Amino acid sequence: MKNSALFIVDVQNDFLPGGALAVPQGDEVIAPVNELQKQFEWIFASKDWHPADTKHFEKWPVHCVRGSQGARFPEALHISRIEKVFLKGTGASDDGYSAFEATNADLEFCLRSRGIRQLFVCGLATDYCVKATALDAARLGFDVFVVRDAVRAVNLQPDDEQKALAEMEAAGIHIIQSDQITKFRL
Repeated sequence: MKNSALFIVDVQNDFLPGGALAVPQGDEVIAPVNELQKQFEWIFASKDWHPADTKHFEKWPVHCVRGSQGARFPEALHISRIEKVFLKGTGASDDGYSAFEATNADLEFCLRSRGIRQLFVCGLATDYCVKATALDAARLGFDVFVVRDAVRAVNLQPDDEQKALAEMEAAGIHIIQSDQITKFRL
């Protein structure tokens, strides 16, 4: 268990229903993410932390502007055990999809320095930041698991989530359900 970590991707107010860039049923990940946290010693998270003038907003609605209510974690998300929050998308020309692009800390170093070999990924959104984070972790040699019942997709196209899951599986990432974690965790 000491060699595995839970990584919560971008569960922020702007990605929940009513937010500036709401992920359909994005709020449905909160309960499973809170439950998952009970199973891990190491818990990390990421946040979009955009400046107001980022070019990222040429592609997407204004969302998760640093310091705003939309950039905060929702009150229902348990955050007291999160070891470190990685801020991404912090530059004017930085999209920051992957948590490994964080500018406030080196995620790879953080994980390796704690002996973590397995990364269980959950959060928002399956077809963007979850996928980018999971793919980068796999490329860096981590054994990566995406917890299917604790992620939701934007689905700009109806099959975007299925394409993202297939791409991750093709990269060697395991797609599992919460109740399968103990079967895989070191």
